Amino acid sequence: MTTPKSRNITWSHSDIKRADRARRNGHRGAILWFTGLSGAGKSTLARGVEKALFERGCQTYVLDGDNVRFGLNRDLGFSPADRTENIRRIGEVSKLMLDAGVIVLTAFISPYRTDRDANRELVEDGDFLEVYCRCSLLECERRDTKGLYKKARAGEIAEFTGISAPYEEPLTPEILVQTDEHDGAACIAQILAELERRGILAGAGRAAPRRFVEIHNTIRTSRLGGSVQAVSPRRRAPLKSGRPRPKPCRNPACPRLRPRLYSAGAGTRGSASRFWFCPAHVSGLARPSGDQARPRGTRRRPPGAGASLRPS
Repeated sequence: MTTPKSRNITWSHSDIKRADRARRNGHRGAILWFTGLSGAGKSTLARGVEKALFERGCQTYVLDGDNVRFGLNRDLGFSPADRTENIRRIGEVSKLMLDAGVIVLTAFISPYRTDRDANRELVEDGDFLEVYCRCSLLECERRDTKGLYKKARAGEIAEFTGISAPYEEPLTPEILVQTDEHDGAACIAQILAELERRGILAGAGRAAPRRFVEIHNTIRTSRLGGSVQAVSPRRRAPLKSGRPRPKPCRNPACPRLRPRLYSAGAGTRGSASRFWFCPAHVSGLARPSGDQARPRGTRRRPPGAGASLRPS
């Protein structure tokens, strides 16, 4: 690790440990370092694994080789020195995200073995998983999804990995996927199986963390202007025995969460169709005849008092 240029600095330690974050997330953080030639399927697999992990409730994010050059590494080119600095910066960012409990997926050619090994040394054993997307140069050139091989062969791109710049294959990668022999779904399944075998996904997708459940239970989306309303968990609690559970108003423009239950149409009470409406939108129901289908919670009115559906 390179010594910082600044001298008067001190590392600030967090009171929240990695074990605490892993316990809340339901999984521990890790770095999945996808490496391989251009066109080998690194970004495609990283995005596929990211989606699968996200659907399991995992905290995950992809650092893509092209994307970071629009911002963080916009000052770097493709010379050997710039490539090394590019990978060094991504390694430091991945380490921070790992400490935050995130499963980081990095999709970089990272052609030099020493650069990949240097990033491995930044973290503890078992936190860095090298995923080698092995694909023959012939197949990568056949795919050429970005048209880069064609430009490199024509001499329009200098120092292109595999053509005019070297690529050093991993010697002992944690995960080896043959992207020129298997389809994307099979490769993604292989990577997820390895994560489960190593215990990284222990508990992920089985039960949502308690805090997540609490937040989920206190948020309801209102269709009134697309706003989001915070609702007390008490509002969602079951009512007394024998009474119906609160439900939202059937009017799509109404934000109320505890309207009354009304019956509409002919028939005796309890046998008619039931609707959940708040008092402000009950006028849209069919007017019942007499005391039939009288809404629950309303008082019996004397004859001639009208058939209003206004609840008590």
